[in-house]
Amino acid sequence: MTDPYRVGLDVLARTGAGQDARRNRVAEVAPDFARLAIGFAYGEVFARPGLDLKLREFAAIAACAAMGRSAAQLRDHVAAALHLGWTRAEIVELLIQTAAHAGVPAALDALVWCHDLLVEKNDCQSCEEDSSDGQV
Repeated sequence: MTDPYRVGLDVLARTGAGQDARRNRVAEVAPDFARLAIGFAYGEVFARPGLDLKLREFAAIAACAAMGRSAAQLRDHVAAALHLGWTRAEIVELLIQTAAHAGVPAALDALVWCHDLLVEKNDCQSCEEDSSDGQV
C-alpha cells in the first residue's frame, strides 16, 4: 500500500515546493496533522487521475482566491502554477475571472497578495514610461 504522505511529498516536489517554514512550524506542534494534511491534500487529492497537476493548481488558485482567507496558500499555489508552466498573464486573467464569481474584493486581495509573483521583472521600465505621461 502506498503511503499518501510520501506521495504528497512527491507531488509537492513536482510543483517546485519543498518543505517550507509554515509546514515545519505546523509539524513542530502537530506532526500528525501535518502528515494528514499533506497526505490528504497532495497524496490523495492532487495525485488523483483525471486532471494533470497543472490544472489542479489552476483550480486551487481559483478556490483560494475566491475564499480570500489565506494569502500564504494562494501564493504557494501561484508559485507552483508558474513552476508548472502557467504564464503570469494566464494567472492574472484567472484572478480577474474570480471577480465575476467571488467578488471584486476577493480578486483585488488575490492580486495584491501575489503582486510580486505576477509582475514581470522586465516590465518595471515600461511601467515607469507609462506613468511619466500620466497614464497607468
